[in-house]
Amino acid sequence: MELHFDEAFTERTPRIVRAAKLKRAAARKKEEAFLAEGENAVEAAVATGSASDVFATEDAAHRFAEILEASANLDCYVHPITEGAARSLADTVTTPGIFALCRPVTWPVREALGRSPRLVSVPVGASEPGNAGTLIRTSDALGADAVVLAGESVDPHNPKVVRASAGSLFHIPVARHTDPAALVDQLHAKGLTVLASAGDGELPLNEAGEALAKPTAWLFGNEAHGLDPKIAALADHRVRIPLSGGAESLNLAAAAAILLYESSAAQAAAAPAGDGAL
Repeated sequence: MELHFDEAFTERTPRIVRAAKLKRAAARKKEEAFLAEGENAVEAAVATGSASDVFATEDAAHRFAEILEASANLDCYVHPITEGAARSLADTVTTPGIFALCRPVTWPVREALGRSPRLVSVPVGASEPGNAGTLIRTSDALGADAVVLAGESVDPHNPKVVRASAGSLFHIPVARHTDPAALVDQLHAKGLTVLASAGDGELPLNEAGEALAKPTAWLFGNEAHGLDPKIAALADHRVRIPLSGGAESLNLAAAAAILLYESSAAQAAAAPAGDGAL
């Protein structure tokens, strides 16, 4: 599609000024909107109908022409912007120059879990945006049904979370619940076995096959402090990943990837032939 960059929005255009404020949580809450930056995030936002507007620099318009064409075909407004406007919207040092203005995409917990969830990822107290976004991406890649951010967690619409999720925020149901203990009760009520990732867990992963084959929710602690022992105690089992090398532990993203993969594989192996589950 053709954009007229002689009429491009600048960093002083009211629409850009307003959109730039969405980097702050208070503005996102007030406006009920957030920004997605970069090829993967914008493409996913447009494809899922979450984007109302797309902004692109002249360079980005050439590089991401297919995304802009799709945006226009899906009745999403496309706006040319200057490099200065892109810098005001960007949350990165070197911006790719393409952004989407999006409606909130978080789900109510009950709807995110659905009727019969089989694999749910529950980061508890996830405060580091990059880790939260990576965990959403990992959960999506490994076939989880939902991600529920529990306790005092980062806003999933935070620009760094959106970027780190690489589009997965728009693909997998993501919800928030402020009370981890109450959430565990909801997970049990859905028939889920609740497993807690713990370096000192009593159940080693290589002996957890029976538990892994069941519909499962995984509790993950935050990067700095791990999982609160009081919350871990509410799980059916505390599971540890046996380590054979010199490292004392794994970071959150690596541990979550291993545990979710093992759950996905165990459920697939346990599923009857022809069953469409994981």
